[in-house]
Amino acid sequence: MAESLPPGGVVLGADELTARWAYAWRPEEVAERLGGLTVPWCVAAGWALDLFRGRQSRPHSDLEIAVPAASFAEIRDRFPEYVFDAVGSGRIWPGASPVTLAATHQTWLRDPSNGRFLLDVFREPHDGGTWICRRDEGLRLPYDTVVERNADGIPYLVPELVLLFKAKASRPKDHADFHGVLPLLGRARRDVLAGWLADMHPGHAWLAYLVRQ
Repeated sequence: MAESLPPGGVVLGADELTARWAYAWRPEEVAERLGGLTVPWCVAAGWALDLFRGRQSRPHSDLEIAVPAASFAEIRDRFPEYVFDAVGSGRIWPGASPVTLAATHQTWLRDPSNGRFLLDVFREPHDGGTWICRRDEGLRLPYDTVVERNADGIPYLVPELVLLFKAKASRPKDHADFHGVLPLLGRARRDVLAGWLADMHPGHAWLAYLVRQ
């Protein structure tokens, strides 16, 4: 992606990013905003695992949702008082142009009155009603198998896919998330995740835990 990014963009320091994300929304706030929308959006990353658990397990520095790229305009229309910035390779393009949006997949919702970031939107590849993994286009699944809902009806990305994305970075919080959710994963989910990890990250440390009975 870095080769295709347009010039420019702003680089923010870690402290400023932390401060500007300090007021990120919670899943229920976004679900209220997107109520009635037919686009198959879902909460992603760490918050998705907590929706699967049924409780918040740790603090979250932001809130991420995933949407089909072609449906982004419908998401954007629900937040007319805010601005979407494109993000890629550590840079931010404020009020991103269509060209910048086309070259990136990540978009941050910003309150123009104070500069706070409230929501991170992943614009995901897809083929109609089929979700496509942005890291391996061979992994394609119907949206109705990719998205589940918690008791309050909030849609979230299934945990096996969340963990697949977390496996690449394997930060301390990713390892903690994996081991915290592992006891809740049935045999079928473990087998599916193990297969994906073996394909994308051969020899990954999590495989040893997934194959145990």
